[in-house]
Amino acid sequence: MVRDRLHAVILPFSAFGHINPFFQLSIALAKAGVHVSFVSTPKIIQRLPKIPPSLATLIDLVEFPLPKLQNGVLTEGAEATVDVPPEEVEYLKVAYDLLQTPFKKFIADQLPDWIIVDFCAHWAVEIAQEYNIGLVFFTVMSAATSVFLGRPPGYYFLPDQTPAWRPETLTKPPEWVTFPSSVAWREYEGPFVHAGLYTENASGMSDAARISKVLRGCNVFAIRSCKEFEGEYLNLHDKLMGKMVIPVGLLPPERPETSKITDGSRTEIFEWLDKQEPKSVLFVVFGSECKLSKEQVCEIAYGLELSQVPFLWALRKPLGATDEGDSLPSGFINRTSGRGMVFFGWAPQMEILMHPSIGGSLFHSGWGSVIEILQFGHFLVVLPLGYDQPLNASLLVDKGLAVEVERGKDGSFNRDGIAKALKLATLSDEGKEIRVRAREEAAIFGDESLHQQYIHRFVEHLKYGVTKH
Repeated sequence: MVRDRLHAVILPFSAFGHINPFFQLSIALAKAGVHVSFVSTPKIIQRLPKIPPSLATLIDLVEFPLPKLQNGVLTEGAEATVDVPPEEVEYLKVAYDLLQTPFKKFIADQLPDWIIVDFCAHWAVEIAQEYNIGLVFFTVMSAATSVFLGRPPGYYFLPDQTPAWRPETLTKPPEWVTFPSSVAWREYEGPFVHAGLYTENASGMSDAARISKVLRGCNVFAIRSCKEFEGEYLNLHDKLMGKMVIPVGLLPPERPETSKITDGSRTEIFEWLDKQEPKSVLFVVFGSECKLSKEQVCEIAYGLELSQVPFLWALRKPLGATDEGDSLPSGFINRTSGRGMVFFGWAPQMEILMHPSIGGSLFHSGWGSVIEILQFGHFLVVLPLGYDQPLNASLLVDKGLAVEVERGKDGSFNRDGIAKALKLATLSDEGKEIRVRAREEAAIFGDESLHQQYIHRFVEHLKYGVTKH
């Protein structure tokens, strides 16, 4: 097929922690002149940011209805992990796997140059091979986290198909990490991570098997990172993975033109921020995927109260709370009204982060949020809650960019640990060094030109099979 420009079909997993960076990659590729077909389900497509008018002819949003499952095992109308309780995610993967039929037909019709997929779409390997199309595995994790993907040929599995990891080996850096690093899960996390990776769920396939199959079958392993921040880990992947490894840059979201929200729904946030001192406010946010319990929310609240740090808290109704009014300790709003503000629901996160009154963030250390926050040079207090977040937290602490909240041996945290971490970050000499380092890292995380260069090198490889260093 003769075409004027490179055509890439992009298929993320149905979780917004994956969808958002895949969409940001699509925008970046389109800016570099690549024709992108972004494939997902209708309700996910509806929730995407608007495509810039200048790129409208380069990005096609392709909707495939999510197939229905029998017996009502999946919440009616659910299409993404944020729409379902944790126990239904395995059924979402069952429905996601049924997308392979329309996806294969689309590939056969379009015959793109490349397919770019997530960990979940293991069936894209056979589709790419059948039509002789290049396959990219794009990981939304940090390069440091990705060292736990293992080594070829089996990655998560040994040659006899036994798991390459045991719960206890996940709690220390792998043997191939030969430089100083504390990036590993904690003892209390190891068994849960191991079970999450290797347990065969309702889809008939474990996540470890999915990831390993895509890694074995892909031509390129693309990582959302850059050598300026994770050079030692990216160099390790070059030696370790047994295939082309390409960092695509950090893909920082574009900054809004203004930090004001003018639709009236959130104007009170910015009116309050306007009254605060520069760099004085802590932004507390745990994203849409992390579901805190009422007990955890109360400990965070009491910790904020004890710390005396000014805060803005974007809170979602926790598990176990009957309504928003039941989410926080009695009297908390009144006791902190002079220096704190809580709001429920959607947060205009980028607009908040760019406000001059924001100085730092207490958050879960998800990789996408790390990138968003550090591009503004804010200090970090990390409270990882699952998935790759503990590994990101360790990476940030190793690099002198964060204070981590202390946990008990069972993983629990309390108000005293929250208050101690906040005071350490805002009042101590160590905290001063962290704040200085964070401002320095903004020069990397917020350098749009730098990350465009990474995308340009990625596109060069997609076009010609080479990367120019």
